[in-house]
Amino acid sequence: MILDVAQAEHTRGFTLHCRGLVKEAEPFYRIALALNPDFKEAWMNLGLVAFKLGRTEEAQACQREALRLDPESPDAQNNLGMIHYSLGRIAEAENCFRAALRLDSAQPNATLNLGSARQLAGSIDEAEGLFRRALALGAEPVRAKTNLALALMEQVRPLEAEQCCREALAINPASAEAHSNLALALLTMGRLEEGWREYEHRWEVEAMSAPLPVLPQPRWIGQELHGETVLLYAEQGFGDTLQFCRYVPMVAAAGGRVVLVVPKALRRLMATLDGVAELLSEEDGDALPAFDYHCPLLSLPFAFGTTLETIPAPESYLRADAAGWSDFLGGLPGLKVGLVWAGKSRTAQPHAVAIDRRRSMRLAEMAPLLSVPGCSFVSLQLGPPAAQMQVLPGDVVLHDVSGRMRDWADTADLIMGLDLVITVDTAVAHLAGALGRPVWMLNRFDSCWRWFLGRDDTPWYQSMRQFRQTSRGDWAGVIERVRAALAERSRQADSEKNPAPLTLE
Repeated sequence: MILDVAQAEHTRGFTLHCRGLVKEAEPFYRIALALNPDFKEAWMNLGLVAFKLGRTEEAQACQREALRLDPESPDAQNNLGMIHYSLGRIAEAENCFRAALRLDSAQPNATLNLGSARQLAGSIDEAEGLFRRALALGAEPVRAKTNLALALMEQVRPLEAEQCCREALAINPASAEAHSNLALALLTMGRLEEGWREYEHRWEVEAMSAPLPVLPQPRWIGQELHGETVLLYAEQGFGDTLQFCRYVPMVAAAGGRVVLVVPKALRRLMATLDGVAELLSEEDGDALPAFDYHCPLLSLPFAFGTTLETIPAPESYLRADAAGWSDFLGGLPGLKVGLVWAGKSRTAQPHAVAIDRRRSMRLAEMAPLLSVPGCSFVSLQLGPPAAQMQVLPGDVVLHDVSGRMRDWADTADLIMGLDLVITVDTAVAHLAGALGRPVWMLNRFDSCWRWFLGRDDTPWYQSMRQFRQTSRGDWAGVIERVRAALAERSRQADSEKNPAPLTLE
């Protein structure tokens, strides 16, 4: 009798759970377990509730209890793997998914999840195969197709990725992940008008690092302006802010009074941007003034209907002054070259961590550039990767000035005094481009959507040149080409400084 009541309570909770009423389901699972502590399914489902509500330690304990009761449960192994995955413990997650598949080789969810783990580990071909097998096994098709789309994008197959996303949207037109992944494919291919529209769904994706601010004022999506105040605010990383702040003067020119909110580290630099009536930083405790509209910076291309032909790309739109670095720069002979070899890793986002591994290199891989004659090299690298300078050979000179860089304005001033910046795809690339300074960007094989396909230039920055990997992970080939180009540039600079003497024939 007690077991029947426990089953009934569990069923009530499960019904609510399936309807997305997670908090409401929890009490029924707890009642079922109070009546029957050996109720494996109730432990698993309570663990899923705890996981959904952010109680990861409790979620793990619930799945482990289910496995204690039934060590042969593939579902509990899969659930435990999902929790590890969310915490960035990819190796542990993979072990759980493989354990689930040893118990049931036709388990679609574990197959799909193993594909995600293998993708993050860099085994992209294996991941694609697992996603396709999961689909064949009956995995939830929208999730499987959107995952497959990302794997295809990583292999630079955007047309196929687009098809996967459209198939997913035919099944569930409300899938935010499918819309967002479709946006990445379209933007990569330069189909910007539809791409920006689809990109607006990014705010609905749970994995977004920050939700769209809840504000009572309407979003500005290009409405006619007659002096109304428009609140513009940064989102995502520093590089995104540096790239898309170019639209701020356009909002002002369209008749808006612009209030711009940026991270504190960008505040001094953004004071040089035209069109800003009021500049704020939440980290400084600035209160928002009254405003009529609001818009995140990465939605401005959508608001302006930007196409490949209308990308706003002035020679420069931020300003800096190298005078404060004259004591240092004046003592450097030859071509003055700034280097960045790694991006900033966002450890709380497993996919972002994987992308950072692909876009970054080790200083040892960039080191062949340091032997190019006629150049002085300056590190613009900050964060943990900067420690790699400590293991350079003693005869290699790479100047470390990180102690003098308080914020992005200091970095900008230094870049104004350099002849060239060589960097991987990180915020420094955007900063150099926004200042109109020569910048060579070393780009991974599956480059970010903003750099489009098959280009060694970019419509975003007049002063940028791209050096792309021709195969996945091939930094050696990139560095070889960059080294040859840098040697030629150094020779040209030397010949301009020291022209050959004229001779009589």
